[in-house]
Amino acid sequence: MRISGITLPENKRLEIALTAVYGVGRPRAKMIIKKLGLNEGMRTTELTPDQENLIRREIELFKTEGDLKREHQQNIKRLKDIKSYRGTRHIKHLPARGQRTKTNSRTVRGNVRRTMGSGRRKTEKT
Repeated sequence: MRISGITLPENKRLEIALTAVYGVGRPRAKMIIKKLGLNEGMRTTELTPDQENLIRREIELFKTEGDLKREHQQNIKRLKDIKSYRGTRHIKHLPARGQRTKTNSRTVRGNVRRTMGSGRRKTEKT
């Protein structure tokens, strides 16, 4: 089953499979399933074509995939353009939400370790 250009995994429960679409999390997936009167434990292979179309129509009411990613990037670009604090943090590739940077900012910085004992092997002297 394909929704918004994404193939849903077949071996997972419907509630979990719907989260493969960017912009659909567990709460929204549960809401859609409940609204359509489907069983949460169903697999995507058990759906009839009519049910697939209902799910597809329901998900298309929300911003998902490309539109949502584009909006997210535009919001970050706006912050950078107005030179807000958060925008400058994005420009410098540092945490933007007040986290400490002395330690624990590896994810935003790209897991770079710049200390003396960074895992370099000592060259052998001959």
